[in-house]
Amino acid sequence: MTTTVPSGRTSLGVSASLIGRLFCVELTSGILQGYYVPLISDIVTHLGIHDADYNWFDAAQLLASAIVVPILAKLGDMYGHKRVLLVATALTAGATWWLAFAGSFTTYLIAFALQCFYVVWLPLEVALIFERGRRSDAGVSRTRRAAGLLVVALETGAIAGALLSGILFTATGSLPATLALPAVCVTLVFFAILFGVPESEPLPGRRLDSTGFAVLAVALLLVTGGLTLMRAQGPGSVWVWLLIALGVLAFLPFGLIELRKDDPAIDLRVMRKPAMWPVITTAGLIGISLLGAQAPLSTFAGTDPANGYGLGLAASGRSLLIGVYLISMIVGALLFPLVSNWTSPRWALIIAAALVGVGYLLFLPFHAQTLQVLVNMLIAGLGSGALVGALPAAAAAAAPRGQTGVATGMTNTTKTIGGSIASAIFGVVLLTGASETVTSTAASLTGYIAVWLICALGAFAAVALLFFVPKAALVDAPVESPAASPVI
Repeated sequence: MTTTVPSGRTSLGVSASLIGRLFCVELTSGILQGYYVPLISDIVTHLGIHDADYNWFDAAQLLASAIVVPILAKLGDMYGHKRVLLVATALTAGATWWLAFAGSFTTYLIAFALQCFYVVWLPLEVALIFERGRRSDAGVSRTRRAAGLLVVALETGAIAGALLSGILFTATGSLPATLALPAVCVTLVFFAILFGVPESEPLPGRRLDSTGFAVLAVALLLVTGGLTLMRAQGPGSVWVWLLIALGVLAFLPFGLIELRKDDPAIDLRVMRKPAMWPVITTAGLIGISLLGAQAPLSTFAGTDPANGYGLGLAASGRSLLIGVYLISMIVGALLFPLVSNWTSPRWALIIAAALVGVGYLLFLPFHAQTLQVLVNMLIAGLGSGALVGALPAAAAAAAPRGQTGVATGMTNTTKTIGGSIASAIFGVVLLTGASETVTSTAASLTGYIAVWLICALGAFAAVALLFFVPKAALVDAPVESPAASPVI
């Protein structure tokens, strides 16, 4: 029997309560992402390490998140998205408290890597919202609106985190006390989830494909490990390409294993659906600019103009530039549901990806002045902000019941892989011609142009792929609803 639930007063009330609590979760996620960056120099001094060593913390967290997100997303589909969200939050809280009191390179590295569990929060939240929305005739559009609000929380938290950490450290002079604040925030949202978020309804009789996940973990570990090694040793190392090649080859047995399973770790049959594979691939292509290009943009803004390029901005100026970029992402996230209603979800995705491409393409002729760079980042930020929440929501809309978490998690995993590949490549191309610069630490203009061009081409490739999404996909439709199920 097909039933629909109208979007009435009661449904909006409960939905607002749910979104409000998840808003707090993503606000905390943003704090975690923005809080530590202004403190990097102080953390390096506290641990007694070199500046370059901090890169290993980011690399370790990237490696860990690429592995845990698919597994936790699948467990959410099996046992309930709220339950797994609680587990991920508890593990994140434990790691964040450990960070506050870590006193050596090794302990900080382990704690920072284990903090990666927060990366699965957004995919699980989108899956949870959409699974409850399946009982409504407006579940898809409601998920898009909710995802946009969650991205607003994420970027607002990133801005707040960057501001709060500097203020608190200046006031206290104590790094452990400063690092305790995000731990307190994560602990509080655990209880917000526990007492305020309803559970989704997993399908019974599911099994965890341990063999498939083991092979997938090995493949991801080899590929991302090779990319991390590339950043450390450069592309000339034989070990870099050996690890990457082995990782790519490991995906072949993974595919064969999964296609033979009734309940695979990643259902490749679902992933190759016309409404799914362009969305998953787009996440990887957008990850190039979203995760890979932020450090080059920051260093370009700080480069001394004596080199013939660069903006020469101090730390405060660079922070302002990044803050404006994050605000544009918030605006993009809020506009996406409106554009989807005016056009269609498919066209809204295409427009968002095109904005990212145009923004980075404009860097090629226009990068000499701060205003030019600001305009470019505003355009790219509008598209990026729209896509951060829209892609998981689109994947959820295209997934069958029981695979929503895996689908939303895959957008995160491919985005991480895209960012990893880009980060490794950008680290190499920025060294091209660097010996000719005036200041010894500056990268080359040729390298920066290559970075912007790669970001633009990746976004335009996503635009082309999104045209393969069926015109009628990702829209609201009546869905099957169990009679005894609660409604939102």
